[in-house]
Amino acid sequence: MLTLSTAFSLALAAGLVPATALNVNTITSKYFGNDAPWYRDRIPLFETDQTVLQDVYYYRWGVFRAHQRDLGAEGYLTTEFLNDVSWQKSPWALLIDASNFHLREGRWSRDRRFTSDYGNFLFGPNGIQNQFSESLADGVWQVYLVDGVADDATSHLSAMQSFFQGWNSTTLGVGGYDSSKGLYWIQPLTDATEYTISSIDATNGTDGFTGGYSFRPSINSYQYANARAIAQLAELTGDTAVADQYSAYADTLQRLVQTDLWNSTFSHFIDRYEVNNEYVTYWDFIRGRELVGYVPWAHDLPDDNATYAAAWSHVLDSDKLAGTHGLRTNEPSYQYYMVQYRYEGTHPECQWNGPAWPYQTTQVLTALANLLDHYPKSAAAGVINQADYTQILLQYARLHYNPSRGGILDVEEDYYADAGSPIVGLTRSPHYFHSGFVDVILSGFVGLRPRADNVLEVNPQADSGTVSYFRAERILYHGHEVAVQWDATGHHYGKAGLYVEVDGKTVASASKLTRLTAKIARAAPPTVDRPIAVSVQLGTTTEYPAGSVSVAGADADDVHAAIDGRVWFYPETDVANGWDSPAGNGTEIWYQIDFGSATQTGRAEVAFFANATQGYAVPSSYRIEQLDGDSWTAVSNATYDKPLANGITNASWQTAQTSQVRLVFTPTKGEKVRLVEWKVFSS
Repeated sequence: MLTLSTAFSLALAAGLVPATALNVNTITSKYFGNDAPWYRDRIPLFETDQTVLQDVYYYRWGVFRAHQRDLGAEGYLTTEFLNDVSWQKSPWALLIDASNFHLREGRWSRDRRFTSDYGNFLFGPNGIQNQFSESLADGVWQVYLVDGVADDATSHLSAMQSFFQGWNSTTLGVGGYDSSKGLYWIQPLTDATEYTISSIDATNGTDGFTGGYSFRPSINSYQYANARAIAQLAELTGDTAVADQYSAYADTLQRLVQTDLWNSTFSHFIDRYEVNNEYVTYWDFIRGRELVGYVPWAHDLPDDNATYAAAWSHVLDSDKLAGTHGLRTNEPSYQYYMVQYRYEGTHPECQWNGPAWPYQTTQVLTALANLLDHYPKSAAAGVINQADYTQILLQYARLHYNPSRGGILDVEEDYYADAGSPIVGLTRSPHYFHSGFVDVILSGFVGLRPRADNVLEVNPQADSGTVSYFRAERILYHGHEVAVQWDATGHHYGKAGLYVEVDGKTVASASKLTRLTAKIARAAPPTVDRPIAVSVQLGTTTEYPAGSVSVAGADADDVHAAIDGRVWFYPETDVANGWDSPAGNGTEIWYQIDFGSATQTGRAEVAFFANATQGYAVPSSYRIEQLDGDSWTAVSNATYDKPLANGITNASWQTAQTSQVRLVFTPTKGEKVRLVEWKVFSS
């Protein structure tokens, strides 16, 4: 079978790929070390003279990888926190507030399994409606625009309609629909944005964690985007009735958001109250601007005119939403700006009354790329431009470097906008997947604008006065290999200008950063390989599979963590993942999986963590045994990779039926072994 990497190598050897092609082995080894094989066939490559963007780009692919939770027979799900939190849907660790970001990031993976499985889960029997405001249908549509696989997207049409209509009747402390206004309302907490102006003022400034129901630009934009997505997917199936119905829903929301949520005094989209109490009045506007007012552009809702374009001045104003190190979620003029209400112990908790949040910064950058790309009247108003876009993007990238942890790359929940340091910093906080970056780079900075038709469109929003060069390649788009290259002088790549390549051949070029298009016939993407891990235990209370170890007194949660479907190798101790053995003294140790019944096995992937400073090393030896009757025997005809630190060690053997298997290993003398994950497959 011809793999993507083999095909690319053959094309390179044949001279079909430009000499400026990036070296996938060198780059992935640099950024991912021993875990590089996971990335080589899965991610597009990117380089630029703006090295902070390049470094954060690859860091964010690492975040993506760490949050792919293998659920065994239920496929992959993308998590928000590395470890479990009390408000997720268990045992899967499902939270849907950031799912649109997850899908938009994942659509650029060359391996479709993650977005395909995730869509299946979100709209499947274990998905959850109305957990938070959401734009799930839009997320699936955005995936389709890149991979072009209609069947993956249209298979969820019925569930998408159920999700959409669910908001019309939901009042369970989440949000709902006001038929007299034709708009959706929501509690800021369940909009994933607790402590906003509406929720704080609804308590007269005494709290704001719950309550404060309001008609927000966010949920109404999400529902608009969902309706458009459903209509477009219905068109793909030929269901004109559904397409017309949801197009009408979208048209109505588009009109009402603009007529009713635009505030001419503030020149901004802002909330109106749904709640009516002694402090606030139903249908009154809130008393200030918030960053959420840019969300309509993230989904192409506003009309293109200079009136709405004026809102973009606020994101450049240091007295308003532009902080020194990040975009503020509301303005310093607000009475309760940055007042800290909620704590966990002595740690400040999450609030949206001023802190910079990667979540909404992602939405602003997506919105701004849309405005600069296809809002010609708004762009011509001159309020904001590509130089501003690039500076906001660079500011966002720098926010990923955590001064509270020695300057390492570590994206967390929220930040002091004028200091650049994280606010919360709890054990749940590191490497938080609640935002986007890969999609911002590829669809905005590089400018590959995904489309449903057979046209490849590129319009970089990178500022030519700031960016000397960039190249993005190995982008799998509509089944083709796409690359985009910019070199202002020709000194880096040997030729100046902007070039777009399809399958190794230049199809469009220009001397400056501008819009380029080319016809591109849709081709079938690679098929999805779906090996099923039979070893995954969804939760500690899940009966089977079940893990146990030869060490007395082992912590049950840690034992579970070694077969919970999660893999990462971050060295931060508060997100340690897996089960730790005692330090080696020459004694063999085993980790055992009980399947509960006879199960075919034939292959394993083992993830060992290593860190010399912390006293962890790979074992000096290991083998796999199976229960045969009442006896433990080594698996037959086994092939074992050398133990690999912070990567995947592969083992295979003659397939056999067994109810239990053991990983038997000997820790290096004086060193512990951390078993991050042990996955067992049928073949």
